[in-house]
Amino acid sequence: MNKCLLLAGTKKGLFLLLSPDRSRWELTGPFHTGREINHAIYDRRTGAIVAAVNDAWFGCEISRSTDFGRSWQAAQQNPAFQATSDYQLERIWHIESGRSSEPNVLYAGVAPAALFQSVDRGETWFEVSSLTNHPTRSRWQPGAGGLCLHSIVIDPANQNRMFVGISAVGVFRTDDGGQTWQPANKGTRAEFLPDKFPEFGQCVHKLLHAGDSGSLLFQQNHCGVYRSRNAGADWTEITAGLPSDFGFPLAIHPHQPETLYVIPLQGAEFRCPPGGKLCVYRSGNGGESWEPLDKGLPQRDAYVGVYRESMATDSLDPAGVYFGTNTGKLFGSNDQGDSWRVIADNLPPIYSVSAAVL
Repeated sequence: MNKCLLLAGTKKGLFLLLSPDRSRWELTGPFHTGREINHAIYDRRTGAIVAAVNDAWFGCEISRSTDFGRSWQAAQQNPAFQATSDYQLERIWHIESGRSSEPNVLYAGVAPAALFQSVDRGETWFEVSSLTNHPTRSRWQPGAGGLCLHSIVIDPANQNRMFVGISAVGVFRTDDGGQTWQPANKGTRAEFLPDKFPEFGQCVHKLLHAGDSGSLLFQQNHCGVYRSRNAGADWTEITAGLPSDFGFPLAIHPHQPETLYVIPLQGAEFRCPPGGKLCVYRSGNGGESWEPLDKGLPQRDAYVGVYRESMATDSLDPAGVYFGTNTGKLFGSNDQGDSWRVIADNLPPIYSVSAAVL
């Protein structure tokens, strides 16, 4: 029988939840107690849990466990800028596994915005300097959360193509394995700038690909939700039908690439569900229309936030959908979002949720 594993990164450590049926959940942790876990994944290629561990006093590290948290090993050489660099590592935001054909490859996104790669399962890391030194770098501006690289999208069908999402800079794409990078933001708005459709400067909040290639992409932006069917060459806004054009999290159905989930929030300042009604919105047609999914979710006084990494789907059938709040509630659905229930409560503020099937 398949078991479902959830990894909840929080302000005070990492929690694991394991279930044989997605009804009963066993909670373990916290691991890395008291430290901020911005993101953690289960790498099915190696059977390791890989976590981005951040501490205001002791710095940032990437830590691995191959025994579901019983023991942890920090990287021998963590992501770090060169001593001669003008930048100093502030936070590790995101971990992404490489392709199945590259079992030793991992990527990390950090602030200030940079991409790091490991080719030895996370033991050592090196900077992808072609992105750090991009010709437009001097004009990059931070979002409210800083100048952070928070989304990494690997094209599974094209080993030379990948994408990154940076706040508040936008999407960048490489087609030559990271030697060069180009902005990929045509059609996405930046309402906070004099030029509403600049080459770069948009505040992408979350970027994901759908299906078996990187041609179909979705993003939740500071200014709307968008779809690209041509690998980011241009974007179509699909916000119509949502109560707000602002939000952070985004999730894709594992078997239906045109099905996606978002949680709209009210405005850039308030950042809570409109009207205090917590609701997930699902589209089954690539964003052409949306349906609200609120069964089991609080519909009054739900003044909570949901961060950009705090939503995920599992690969079971029917798919499970999960999200966490900044008030420490972890919600789950085992019927593709049709109904919801609390599966963990009273956790520290939840920064990230990821799911795996064992």
